[in-house]
Amino acid sequence: MYGQLRETATELAGVLWREHTVYRERGGGVVIRGEHVRRWISLAPTGGKDQALLRAGRLLDGGTTAPARTEVVVDLTAPVSELATVCRRMLAEVAAAAEPATGPGAGPSRAGRPPKEPKRRKGPKRRKGPKAPKARSRHTGAGSWMVLVLVGIAVAAWVYSVFGGPGY
Repeated sequence: MYGQLRETATELAGVLWREHTVYRERGGGVVIRGEHVRRWISLAPTGGKDQALLRAGRLLDGGTTAPARTEVVVDLTAPVSELATVCRRMLAEVAAAAEPATGPGAGPSRAGRPPKEPKRRKGPKRRKGPKAPKARSRHTGAGSWMVLVLVGIAVAAWVYSVFGGPGY
């Protein structure tokens, strides 16, 4: 069974990603890692003839794997193009689950729970209007300019003493 899984995984990896790593996992299955897309796919034996459990997940920082986000049982006798279609759908689900929810109408959160309702403030209403601009600027501050000037003076003094100073 491992030989069939390995062969199918190698063909599948070639169809899905140019850059990939195929290796055997502890349970007797095969893992395909796509480091550049930060995703993984595994094929594991199910006990049924010519069937495998196909799982997909994402790679975390440092190269560790996150738990599978989605899984499905596939028929290994199916053409590789059909298996690749299933994998692409699963990888799209993994990518969608990895995206953080934004805004109040973004849908269920990662844990599958609906988003919390915003807390309502009791008391006097605030005046609506334009927000005050932030006080910080991205320009170089006075302290930084002072450091740059002092470094420049030190470099100029060294150059003068080495190359142009009086010849004691």
